[in-house]
Amino acid sequence: MEIIHLGGEHTVTGSCHLLQTNGLNILVDCGMSQGHDRVASMDAWPVKPSDIHYLFLTHAHLDHIGRVPELIEKGFNGEIIVTHGTKALLDPMLRDAMTFSDMDETRARGILSAIDDFSWGFEYNQSFFLKKGIGFKLGRAGHILGSCWVRFDIPNGSSVVFSGDLGAKDTPILPDPDIPDSCDLLVLESTYGDRLHEDRKQRIHRLGKLLTRALSDKGKIFIPAFALGRTQELIYEMDRLFSVPENRQMFPELNGKSPVPVFVDSPLGLEITKIYAGLSDYWDEETRNIHHKGDHPLDFDHLYGVKGYRDHLRLLEIPGPAIIIAGSGMCTGGRIVDHLKAGIDDPRNDILFVGYQSAGTPGRAMIRNSRKADGWVELDGQRFPIRAEVHTLTGYSAHADQKELLEWTKAIQPERIKLVHGEPEVQEILRNMLR
Repeated sequence: MEIIHLGGEHTVTGSCHLLQTNGLNILVDCGMSQGHDRVASMDAWPVKPSDIHYLFLTHAHLDHIGRVPELIEKGFNGEIIVTHGTKALLDPMLRDAMTFSDMDETRARGILSAIDDFSWGFEYNQSFFLKKGIGFKLGRAGHILGSCWVRFDIPNGSSVVFSGDLGAKDTPILPDPDIPDSCDLLVLESTYGDRLHEDRKQRIHRLGKLLTRALSDKGKIFIPAFALGRTQELIYEMDRLFSVPENRQMFPELNGKSPVPVFVDSPLGLEITKIYAGLSDYWDEETRNIHHKGDHPLDFDHLYGVKGYRDHLRLLEIPGPAIIIAGSGMCTGGRIVDHLKAGIDDPRNDILFVGYQSAGTPGRAMIRNSRKADGWVELDGQRFPIRAEVHTLTGYSAHADQKELLEWTKAIQPERIKLVHGEPEVQEILRNMLR
């Protein structure tokens, strides 16, 4: 058994790992990179895409699936193995991504059709077999809907688990991660291996306090959020703020006669939210109980979806107070960039980051430069002064923190560990903790 890391070995994006065993080439994830991260050219891979027998996708974020269209175009015609939740999300995520490429519509439709033909959805925690007697199992990773870890059992008795992106406990909507059986090798993500998140059980109250304070000057709050995962979590948490009697009393400024409008300015985010709403079988028990009591956890009265571009342009002009959730999560493109260009120099406005910001992205630059008196950020090739207040809420991270990574690994008791999906200095800290 040999594992070759083709992307995401010492970076947070671009995950792609090649497992070679028993004459088979098995790819785990095929993601695009962001910021300063880089991935190997497919032309330089040790095997041709046409020689890959299986592609396992741990979840549907683009840093894990974004290069699948390229893989198809370069000759891959094997099987794509995913959970049922990820299967439902592949088409909208990749369709949206390809609209930002130079690919024409006919070509894109052909690729999406091939991906649909090649991909198979599997249940969690059931044993299945590939060719040559290689067994596999997919377990809940708790990162986003459909996310999984993958365990391979090789006929010679060895075993390897790929964690994918491991989610934090108490993530809205999702069950906590499952624990795999002990294995010989654990390929472990390390995104937050150097830090601890805020107490997630109190995050709704922290969100309420921050929103109340930020909206006191009638400005806008811009929340860059990935269309898949983070947008749905935020809608869920705001539903709790606006629906639970205790929270309504605690935050009267948010729940007056004219509640603060919340806009989801992301066509993809709205489409993904609809898919989330239709996959209630994969929700955690708390979310299902809320739904059974007649309160839809992904909707509330003053939540507005912004689909058309004309509506997006009108939203840029409306006065505050307002809460605007828009993509992309690291501000590398999408509608959030238009909102920031229009409002980042207004001190009445606030920017709230709820997810990881990779090195080299505008999001990382805003967090770093907002501490400077003359801080600025480059958006669409133009410099903008940062006069809006910038906040971070780490309790909303979709990744496990250091403590959760250590607890999960200890529960597995692997013989060996290989760290991936993290910055080198972070991996060194986690490596020392694991030792």
